[in-house]
Amino acid sequence: MPRDGSRRPAGDAVPLAPMDIGEVANPPFAVLPDPGRVFLVRSERFAALAPGHQLEPYLHLLSQITRAQHDILGELPEPVLPSPERLALARDNTMPPISTGQIALDETADRTFDALLKTLAAADLAETSRTALEAVEKAGPDGRRNMMQAVILDEIPGDAIAEHVLAAAAVQVLFTRLAARLDVESLKRVADGACPSCGGAPVASAVVGWEGAHGTRFCTCSICATQWNVVRIKCLVCSSEKGIAYHSLEGGQETVMGETCEACDSYVKMLHQHKDPSLEPIADDVASLALDLTLTKEGWTRASVNPFLMGY
Repeated sequence: MPRDGSRRPAGDAVPLAPMDIGEVANPPFAVLPDPGRVFLVRSERFAALAPGHQLEPYLHLLSQITRAQHDILGELPEPVLPSPERLALARDNTMPPISTGQIALDETADRTFDALLKTLAAADLAETSRTALEAVEKAGPDGRRNMMQAVILDEIPGDAIAEHVLAAAAVQVLFTRLAARLDVESLKRVADGACPSCGGAPVASAVVGWEGAHGTRFCTCSICATQWNVVRIKCLVCSSEKGIAYHSLEGGQETVMGETCEACDSYVKMLHQHKDPSLEPIADDVASLALDLTLTKEGWTRASVNPFLMGY
């Protein structure tokens, strides 16, 4: 935000459409991911967004990575949840049951990363991507665990971003499979902007068109793909319900908008899936990078996380 307090909107601020009063919404608090669908849908969306896009080569690469995430699922051992005692302790203390800070990177994590690398090695990758892949392969098991840990701790070295994008893909597979095994009824709200499964940050929120939840908002975890319900017109960072506005680029699509908060100068993207069901939080967040660049230039701080936007 400029120090004189002025701010130009990224296009006009758009009021959020109210829910149809004919719809009776009774949304669940949380929806666990379906690993067999999450990565395939994401890959197909990246592929659909790529042609003619300014980021076409990168979107194509992400389509390959997310397809590899899907393709390796059948060859991986079942991930092991924390003990019932640990899960109960987390529930009683309103903590995420598979907190990224508590889950050990074990043999399952190693095999997940190895399988991802093997699948991508057989893909038709660009030279720069092939170089990053080879660097990760040469790092060895300990080096790869360190990369995954760096992703979890958000301590990515600036000179190895491409390698850590691959590590992030392995982390996503690991935690998405763990989250899928949780008891959704046991999940409790940790914070508006924290995943109730793993504690991860949202990549974006979406106004959904699901039966029984039409017009309500769900955040999507950037790590484990759990979705959780948060009331609309509320900042996911500071929980303020005042000074909230919605911005889109002039001439751009109004199904992907930036929800800005005057109280903390932050923003998180909001997708209108009830208008366009093909929108996918991770993919459409990357594809709408131009909106990020504009909002950041105007003084807003991005408060969401996307492991495929490291370095931006």
